[in-house]
Amino acid sequence: MNANDYWLIAAFFILVLAPAPWLGRYLYRAMEGERTWLTPVFRPIEQLCYRAAGIDRDREQSWTYSLALLGLTLASLLGLIATLMLQGQLPLNPQRLPGLEWPLALNTAVSFVTNTNWQAYSGEAQLSYFSQMLGLGVQNFLSPAVGLAVLVVLCRALFRRNAGEVGNFWVDVTRAVLYGLLPFSVILALLLVWQGVPQSLADYVQVVTLQGGEQSIPLGPAASQIAIKQLGTNGGGFFGVNSAHPFENPTAWSNLLEVASILLLPAALIFMFGHYVRDLRQSRAILACMLVLFTLGLGTSLFAEHQANPAFVGIAVEQTGPLEGKESRLGIAASALWATVTSAASNGSVNAMHDSFSPLGGMVPMFNMMLGEIVFGGVGAGLYGMLLFVLVTVFLAGLMIGRTPEYLGKKLEAREVRLLVASLLVMPVGVLVLAALGVSLPGPAASISNPGPHGLSQILYAYTSGTGNNGSAFAGFGAGTTYHNLMIALAMLLGRFGFILPVLAIAGSLAAKNRAPLDANSFPTHGPLFVTLLTLVILLVGGLTFLPALALGPLAEHFVLLQGF
Repeated sequence: MNANDYWLIAAFFILVLAPAPWLGRYLYRAMEGERTWLTPVFRPIEQLCYRAAGIDRDREQSWTYSLALLGLTLASLLGLIATLMLQGQLPLNPQRLPGLEWPLALNTAVSFVTNTNWQAYSGEAQLSYFSQMLGLGVQNFLSPAVGLAVLVVLCRALFRRNAGEVGNFWVDVTRAVLYGLLPFSVILALLLVWQGVPQSLADYVQVVTLQGGEQSIPLGPAASQIAIKQLGTNGGGFFGVNSAHPFENPTAWSNLLEVASILLLPAALIFMFGHYVRDLRQSRAILACMLVLFTLGLGTSLFAEHQANPAFVGIAVEQTGPLEGKESRLGIAASALWATVTSAASNGSVNAMHDSFSPLGGMVPMFNMMLGEIVFGGVGAGLYGMLLFVLVTVFLAGLMIGRTPEYLGKKLEAREVRLLVASLLVMPVGVLVLAALGVSLPGPAASISNPGPHGLSQILYAYTSGTGNNGSAFAGFGAGTTYHNLMIALAMLLGRFGFILPVLAIAGSLAAKNRAPLDANSFPTHGPLFVTLLTLVILLVGGLTFLPALALGPLAEHFVLLQGF
């Protein structure tokens, strides 16, 4: 690593962590309808939205909150499927691209509705401007807004006493879009246009190359979609190779802005949680745990990717690390940082090909996702996933000290524990069971391009990415088949609603309970001891669940690589 690499990593941490406390307070005030610096601009628009939809913003919901969420998801899913299949008859299609086949349309719609943004298509070759903007772009706002709304419900439930309602879904989603996602997306989009990212509705440009051949240069409204794909932890690229494309990520500045914006809102939401529960010590404890896990992953990735390939030992070539598949304009460290960030969040965008990483370097993003996208994670989804682990840790601590487990004065009883266990089964079922089916059936197994341990890593990564609602992929896996389109769509739905529904059920149960005052005998959930215990619980749950699969995939490949093969 050189000085520029260290400056990049330092600038990244500053851009993510420095504004987080301020943004957390701002988001808390915005989601609770208090006055913010943007209220004069967006309050009239917010009121207009409520009047147009017939929503009473003062009327809160109980179990109907879940029904509203599922209703919006179903409407979004059907609308996006129709848009993708009928794009050939819709406007803003200068390339006259035909509609998608139904398995691919279904997979893509599920992907964007669940905040996964798994791409079994190439954007510039298969999607019109209309599909990109009004199809995928709208879902890039709605899906993170739903995640933020679910997090807010859980935050309210932990503080309220004997409450039967947890908020209004339509109000929460509207505020999440207007105050949380839209203004920052506009700012980031303008910065990206300044750096050279296209924002145009013009036709693709036809040029003649130096060799005399013809080439089509794709354009389109890219900057606006890239901004929300990063800030909303969506990850779906406007172009097929995502942020490795020079139009999506043209400069070192655009690279820094994009990679930092992935974690900007997830970091801020940690402090928003502290404001909801009136205890910022809880925010600092959770942030400390996330930073420990993130630093371990980043350090492992940087170390692994800077090691010379043992196969080149004895060859008179100076090699500081494998450059295949990396972002050669920016260096190995920039690629390793992006891979760690995008899998720590449920983002999925890439500026390098993870399939070309070293075995240990490729295992880091895979393991980040296997933990359930909780190391910062997606907008809302990452923190409510982490809070589930917090509740598991509190439960285990209660068993160890012989006391009824409680968190922030709310007792955890049999119903909450059963729901926690159900949520812990989501990742194993989606990853291990569905991947096992894929390698067992001759047809689906043919999508694996490598017969060795790396081949297992390819399919394991694909179903981990789908279930974790991440969307990144090992490039060598042929996911564009009917079987994998449908099964990965199932994994994405399981990974999204297998967490959301238990979280909402836990929130409803906790909101109805009284909040006992904390005293000297209460188990502290904000000190170094709790941070250590929480980190160990996360690593043990992830390690015990997925270590056998990792041992047969990236770990086995690592030991083979050490032999120089």
